[in-house]
Amino acid sequence: MAPILDAIVQFAAAWPHAIAGVNWLDGGIGLTPNPHGVPGSATIQSIADGIAWWALLLSLLGLVIGAAAWALGSHSSNYQYSTTGRRAVIVSGLAALVIGAAPAVINFFFSAGQQVR
Repeated sequence: MAPILDAIVQFAAAWPHAIAGVNWLDGGIGLTPNPHGVPGSATIQSIADGIAWWALLLSLLGLVIGAAAWALGSHSSNYQYSTTGRRAVIVSGLAALVIGAAPAVINFFFSAGQQVR
């Protein structure tokens, strides 16, 4: 038990001297995304692409079913089907917009965050 306590005391005593050489506010720490920095990053990218494809496919399906419900509800004077179909068309369209814009939005906020000094 004593060697552990000695190591903790030595670490605590050396800690201020270890961080004193790092200029925290003047670029001492940086971040550069590297897709090849982690093993399996190509697999993760492939999984993300596959999930985006499935999400777009589901958006398309929701849009087609929503449009059909909207048309049938409108022609049969059933306002509930018409409203539900219209909502499905709008939500499916917005979902496809968000899926398509997601990389650009992430890159925008990342580059905006890089400008903070």
